Amino acid sequence: MIGRLHHVIIDCPDPGGLAAFYAELLGQDITYADEDFAVVAEDARHSGLAFQRAPDHRAPRWPDPGYPQQVHLDVMVDDPVYAVSQVVALGASRLTSPDGGYVFADPAGHPFCLIPRPSWAAPIHPVSD
Repeated sequence: MIGRLHHVIIDCPDPGGLAAFYAELLGQDITYADEDFAVVAEDARHSGLAFQRAPDHRAPRWPDPGYPQQVHLDVMVDDPVYAVSQVVALGASRLTSPDGGYVFADPAGHPFCLIPRPSWAAPIHPVSD
């Protein structure tokens, strides 16, 4: 195991509004929110759904491929620098990120991000004593 799923990220024009919708739908809390990003989860120590502002968002039109789904995965890892070689060895390709983040495409081209494990989450690879 290289990492653990952190959030499923959904692109949208209004992260706070969509988070409020899903919080009500799922009976969960909005555990994080700023102008461009919001998270709905069981609590602040659990992974969940996240909503990311996409300024030029075009809503998907199922099943029209001209308006595809806009979702990506965040995978938490103990050490993103170390995990890069591991995901590339599995067949991922590094993508350019404007913020220098660890963004990749899976072998079918779906984007995913490696993120440093938050302090509240248990280690991916616990250190043996």
